[in-house]
Amino acid sequence: MAADVRPNSSGPRAFLIGLVGFVAFEILAYYLLRWATSGLGERNQFQAENTIVRNWVKTTAFLLGHLTLVVAAVLILSNLLPRRFRGQIMPWFLMSLLVMFLLLWPLFE
Repeated sequence: MAADVRPNSSGPRAFLIGLVGFVAFEILAYYLLRWATSGLGERNQFQAENTIVRNWVKTTAFLLGHLTLVVAAVLILSNLLPRRFRGQIMPWFLMSLLVMFLLLWPLFE
């Protein structure tokens, strides 16, 4: 076994730190992208002039922005974290892809 790979590197403490970092990242990303896409789309979804095009542009901009932030975070973390913790990046990345679609609901309220 390599010197920098320990079997206890994915213990409850590492998971808790990852969870706190994940939640903080998702909250920060949501509010940043909500601010960035605030001029797009219609706030009132039930008005007569509401079209799908405006909301589609806001949805696409939000998804692409979130994906860009997530990929940038994965690249940065994979370079900064020690080797024994890099195996934990991929599950959080996949969870973030799922959360990305769930964040569309509060985006349009």
